[in-house]
Amino acid sequence: MPKLLVTGSSGLIGSEVVTFFCQSGWEVIGVDNNMRADFFGPGGDTRWNQNRLTREFKNFRHQELDIRQRPGVLALLQELRPDAIVHAAAQPSHDLAASRPFDDFDVNANGTLNLLEATRLSVPESPFVHMSTNKVYGDAPNEIALQELPLRWDYADPAYQEGIRETFRIDQSKHSLFGASKVAADVMVQEYGRYFGMPTCCLRGGCLTGPNHSGVELHGFLSYLIRCNLEGRTYRVFGYKGKQVRDNIHSHDVVQFMRRFIEAPRKGEVYNLGGGRDNSVSILEAFKLIETISGLPMKHEYVDQNRQGDHICYISNLDKLKAHYPGWGITKGLRTTFEEIHAAWVRRGAAK
Repeated sequence: MPKLLVTGSSGLIGSEVVTFFCQSGWEVIGVDNNMRADFFGPGGDTRWNQNRLTREFKNFRHQELDIRQRPGVLALLQELRPDAIVHAAAQPSHDLAASRPFDDFDVNANGTLNLLEATRLSVPESPFVHMSTNKVYGDAPNEIALQELPLRWDYADPAYQEGIRETFRIDQSKHSLFGASKVAADVMVQEYGRYFGMPTCCLRGGCLTGPNHSGVELHGFLSYLIRCNLEGRTYRVFGYKGKQVRDNIHSHDVVQFMRRFIEAPRKGEVYNLGGGRDNSVSILEAFKLIETISGLPMKHEYVDQNRQGDHICYISNLDKLKAHYPGWGITKGLRTTFEEIHAAWVRRGAAK
């Protein structure tokens, strides 16, 4: 039975990875220490997801470990010698990074280095998939000429009609401290591929979403927005008239790409992994869509101050992904994704 190590296994992407690979007959070891609850409070707690995975899958084993603990990480990789590694653990918030910079960098950059070196020492031939972020581009995408439409911003330059490519620059822009720590991790993952010849890739995610997200205001835009709608909470919109655009990709489609990379890995690759234009949505458009699904009005207030380093419009160009792995594509559309998240929050008791 092949063996997979997943960090952040109780989170959105990690738990989807656990589910798919357990169902595919792999032995899966999940590394998580519920740091999300420490970062975001009770709303970010992921123990419910850890417990669900442990109940559902006999071939899943939870490992309570902080990836900042270098000796523990080195020992675990030496003991397990996994056939593949998916690194989905992170401190994921712009805003929180500014108030906890050491924690942010230690988790995102040093934690990634710990895992890379442990992999090199024990199983250098095993594919290493890293969940990076589109925030490695900083706010440079905001330099692209935009047009203002009734409910969204969009690219005015036809060169960006299908979104941002992997060749877009990542330096000389404002990233937020979170974006900077993820740049450090991203480049290090590339370097272990290019310098040491290891099969690694960075997946520069757009808005990763799905029904198993413990969304909070500081991270998990779509999950949190839908929860606010169900519970009658007021959603705060930060700047850009609520017309800022994100492309959303369901966690299922993220994992299907990971599967293909693990089956046919490449060295030191970078991919912009998002929903593409068809799955892009502004906050105002998201309000309208969830109202049609839930039948509830969306309460919101406007804060005339955008988050530092935030993107006005971000759409991932998927051409490279599809060229390298032509069997992969988006299977979960925007409305389906909204409906699944809505149903999940109802099951978890979020409805009034």
